[in-house]
Amino acid sequence: MLTNTVFVTLLALCSGVEFQIQNAANFDIWVGIQANPGHPQLRDGGFDLPAGHKVSVQAPEKWAGRFWGRTGCNANTKHCQTGDCGNKLKCNGAGGTPPATLVEITLKGDQGLDFYDVSLVDGFNIVASIKPSGGQGDGSQYSCKKDACSNHTVINQCPEELKVKNGQGTVIACNSACNAFNTDQYCCRGAYGTPDKCKSSTWPVNYPKFFKDRCPDAYSYAYDDHKSTFTCKAETYVIKFG
Repeated sequence: MLTNTVFVTLLALCSGVEFQIQNAANFDIWVGIQANPGHPQLRDGGFDLPAGHKVSVQAPEKWAGRFWGRTGCNANTKHCQTGDCGNKLKCNGAGGTPPATLVEITLKGDQGLDFYDVSLVDGFNIVASIKPSGGQGDGSQYSCKKDACSNHTVINQCPEELKVKNGQGTVIACNSACNAFNTDQYCCRGAYGTPDKCKSSTWPVNYPKFFKDRCPDAYSYAYDDHKSTFTCKAETYVIKFG
């Protein structure tokens, strides 16, 4: 006989949402998954995803969290050059080390809508997208549409002071200004901790504009505009890296 806890868990999964995670790159990646506080970790927080492969991940209907692709991962050391979560394949609640392109989603949020976005707030390491399969929306520009940062030139065109390089001197990611300089203004904290006080247009260098120009639908910094948030009601979402 199933216990109440097991029954409720199975019921949530059966009535939940499917994430179809695809690796469209020509190299292997490790997927990282981190649930928001109070939500279960999916697939223990990560798995290996070979080039050209896809994996289906089930989530409870009110789940919330983030996905990211880890690159340059070593099967022996369990360390990834970008997006590493502590030298392990299964992140088990740990987040990825910036810079990392994030796919974020909250299921059954305000008015029962799913809210999703692609975020470059923590920088960029790989192109990424999220798209509902079917779903119900209101027909607006940001309803049940694909949200993506698909510009492969971000790393090559990254400002010199934001470039992250590996031991061989190859640029492997593009930092956020906050992670690169760690100032209150670039990190939107302290005296700059509100939307009206933290506007990238007033920064010494408008680094978010670099990301926004190349990926206009992705969040570029903490108080980016609302146009980067998409909504839908769907039972399946396709998340693609590479």
